[in-house]
Formats: sequence, C-alpha cells, structure tokens
Amino acid sequence: MVRAFVALIAILCVVVLGVFGPRWLMLDAESRTDKSIENCDVLYDTCRWTQQGSHWDAHLVKEGVQEEGAEYRLSVKTNMAPKSLLAVLRGESMYLGEYPVPMIRAGVAADGSGELWEARFTAPFCTTDPEMTWRIDLQTGIDKKLDMPVTLTFEAEGRA
Repeated sequence: MVRAFVALIAILCVVVLGVFGPRWLMLDAESRTDKSIENCDVLYDTCRWTQQGSHWDAHLVKEGVQEEGAEYRLSVKTNMAPKSLLAVLRGESMYLGEYPVPMIRAGVAADGSGELWEARFTAPFCTTDPEMTWRIDLQTGIDKKLDMPVTLTFEAEGRA
C-alpha cells in the first residue's frame, strides 16, 4: 500500500514538472517585472539617472516634420566619458525592428558637468498607425548595452 502511494506521488511529481517545468525554465529577464526600472518620456521630460557612479541626463526635442516623418534631436549628458555612444530605437508599442542611431560627441556640457552627445534622426513609422511608442536604449559599443535603471520612451509621429 505504501509503495503504491509513493509511486502515485512520484508519477504526479513527474507530470507536474512536465507541465509547469518548461514554463518556469523558459522565463527570461524581460518577462520578469522589475519594479526598480522606471519609465521616462524623454520627449517631455529630461530623464536623469545614476548608473555605476556616473550621472546621465537625456532629452529629446522635436526639430520639425519632413516628408519621411518628424525629425528629432536626442541630447545625452554624462560624466562617464565613453569612447562612443549609440542610441538604439526599438518599437515599444509594436515591433518595427531596431534602428541604431550613432551619437556624436558635441563637446563639454554648458555647466561643465560632463560630455554632451547628440544625434538627429527620423523615427520610422507604421503606415496603418503613424503614432507609435519607441524605446531608446543606450550602448557604449555595438554589443555593450547599458543596464539602465530607467526606460527612455517617446511617442513618435508619422507623416503629417
């Protein structure tokens, strides 16, 4: 009787692990919600954060509307002094691919608190829904994505 009970428990454990185990194992870092990461609309706010002792400020300005869509200027100020800086646009509300935007060192910030980096770009848009939310990820190289405690997002406009 005890053997039958132990065998039944073992079979139930195998079934439960077979059903729920792959789901638990397949969880990745993006599917887990991290409450310490805050969202910041970089088009309407200057987003500020500290990361590994370096201070960062990011702001986005709409420069005008071209035939291809709205043109934006991204400004990033940091005292980290990276050799290069890359902004990568990724669709947040829908996937339209990833678009690297090289940033150019624009000199020392007016207040002298760090280097100023700038980039101009036109965000791609979907023809069925010209307004979409984009996320900007900063990288110090091709594969060196910064682990930022803030998510930089903005809502882009398509053609007028």
